Amino acid sequence: MEEVVNMLYEKKFLLSLLFTLIIEIPVLFVLLKCFFDKKKEIKDKNIIIVGSLASILSLPYLWFVLPPYINSAHYIFIGELIVIIIEAIILNQLLRLSASKSFIASFIMNVASFILGLIVFF
Repeated sequence: MEEVVNMLYEKKFLLSLLFTLIIEIPVLFVLLKCFFDKKKEIKDKNIIIVGSLASILSLPYLWFVLPPYINSAHYIFIGELIVIIIEAIILNQLLRLSASKSFIASFIMNVASFILGLIVFF
């Protein structure tokens, strides 16, 4: 784990993005196929593409855009909330999920990657 601590910020970001994709896409896939889209109307490749796009578009804001504007004491809560909202909008618009299902899916995806990230990297 010492290697992760000594990495450049940009390398930590890329590692975090890869980790996020590895966690959040399967979580989204399971949520859609087992709970939200029981008729199997959403194609597998669309889930993968939209799940990837959601993470790729939101994570840079959390790592590079938001830090100068958010008090460090509240950064994790506010930052994750913003990411959940952004990803929920992407899921809602591109997968045509309802607003509630999009928010629930985004929330579960981000909680899973956040908790697993804490376990793996800290």
